[in-house]
Amino acid sequence: MWLTNSSIGRKVIMSVTGMALILFLTFHGCMNVAALFSKEAYNTICELLGANWYAIVATMGLAVLALLHIVYAFILTWQNYKARGNDRYAVTDKPAKVEWASQNMLALGIIILLGLLLHLYNFWYNMMFAELFPSLVTPLTDAAGNAITPSDGFEFIRLTFSNPVFVVLYLVWFAAIWFHLCHGFWSAIQTIGWSGHVWFHRWRIIGIVYVTCVMLMFVAVVIGFATGCAPSLQECGQACCGGC
Repeated sequence: MWLTNSSIGRKVIMSVTGMALILFLTFHGCMNVAALFSKEAYNTICELLGANWYAIVATMGLAVLALLHIVYAFILTWQNYKARGNDRYAVTDKPAKVEWASQNMLALGIIILLGLLLHLYNFWYNMMFAELFPSLVTPLTDAAGNAITPSDGFEFIRLTFSNPVFVVLYLVWFAAIWFHLCHGFWSAIQTIGWSGHVWFHRWRIIGIVYVTCVMLMFVAVVIGFATGCAPSLQECGQACCGGC
């Protein structure tokens, strides 16, 4: 099958799975922003996306997309490495028009993968997995020593970003994702044939703006909880709702 046996087919798989993952990040970012304004609203979302059959099916589908994207990224990188032959050892000047991100997609991908594993441990393991297999997970505790229930996503965010080390690691992770997606967005559009001569630069600008907006939502949540601004935003939101 050309999708798996040809270089173009593999790039199409990379592009389609990548765009799907960008859409998921958009949804995830919008969901997370709710935590800045309402603990109840965010935890309600967490309950809806907890250990329910539809959430489990969606998680499995997302895992398949991510796995395909990662596997084909390594396949294409290895394919390009072999294609260069002995020239890969030659010292060459980097083309001026080649983006830094495009030259370091594998390194960025590895950073993203490591960050993903950390994120899965901090949240998915302590939430959905803990709901499915409660006997296998030791509940984390809040500042008062009370066990945090798997559906209390707000407290997991508060606990995670009360640790400065996690704050720095997540911001580095987000930066790597930003670089990766800024290149990946327009590259995917080009691969599937939507980027003509006129729209090539337009898609690049659209991609940068879109990806920046998505990643700023994640950064806002980290900074909001790390600096203690989240409770203030919630009080403002409650005051506005109370006055309506």
